[in-house]
Amino acid sequence: MTVRITRLAPSPTGALHLGNARTFLVNWALARRQGWTIRMRIEDLDGPRVRPDAAEDVLDILRWLGLDWDGDVLHQTTDLAPYVEAMRRLAAAGCAYPCAATRREIEQAASAPHAGEHELRYPPALRPDLDRPHPFDAPDTNYRFVVPDESIVVDDAFAGRTTHRPYDEIGDFVIWTKRGAPSYQLAVVVDDLRQGVTDVVRGDDLLPSAARQALLYRALGAVEPRWCHLPLVIGEDGRRLAKRHGDTRVETYRASGVSADRLIGLLACWSGIVSAPEPMTATTFRDAFRLDRVPTTPIIYRSTDHAWLLGTS
Repeated sequence: MTVRITRLAPSPTGALHLGNARTFLVNWALARRQGWTIRMRIEDLDGPRVRPDAAEDVLDILRWLGLDWDGDVLHQTTDLAPYVEAMRRLAAAGCAYPCAATRREIEQAASAPHAGEHELRYPPALRPDLDRPHPFDAPDTNYRFVVPDESIVVDDAFAGRTTHRPYDEIGDFVIWTKRGAPSYQLAVVVDDLRQGVTDVVRGDDLLPSAARQALLYRALGAVEPRWCHLPLVIGEDGRRLAKRHGDTRVETYRASGVSADRLIGLLACWSGIVSAPEPMTATTFRDAFRLDRVPTTPIIYRSTDHAWLLGTS
């Protein structure tokens, strides 16, 4: 029987908030209930955004909540060789090319609308001549992936089947940055391959990334993992949980005297285990968890949730 493997992959760019904790707890419970192996990975390639000591802080919080994992912790920055090798393979296959275009040049190019809040669609008109080789020989330059003009179907254990058009939505996306490090999209694929990950559980804000990553798996001659994208925790204003919604960091609640059981009780309510928050251990959460009970719409973090955690409601 094939062993199924998932991973917890926090980024040490900020403190763990309630939304992150809920996703990690669900991932852990789903895996432990079904006997999967759980790998731990610290995604610390985000250069200046990485905070000193944040990685150990995140691991400490996860242990405090009662989560565990199997084997050693993988820190991305300890070895860039696997990413370099993947880039060489992609470049040799004609799937990548260097790009020195500025944001302004991309904006000015024809048919280059915004693909999202921070992304621009990179138009094919800006591609170099793809009939000649573009070796990976300038690691201090951005490299882009050649996105084919086709639809990508993502079969998701929670979100169902969705169809994406990366060619139209984002165009040729960056897979290597001029900082001398892989982009998120490439790093995730390379890491999941080297850790043997078969199942990816994460927030549904990353569902479009599944299509891009599927293209990278294909280009590297690998099979994509099973996907499971969960609705996010949002504020009462309908926006993704962030600083504007107050201090929702798990560490802040712990420092205020909130117990792990009480915090997990709120996450259990958000995950369809109980109808109203009640203190609960991670083990009890695991034993009661059912994926088909998880709400299909975003979870709203309300002022009453904050009050319950602090015992003032």
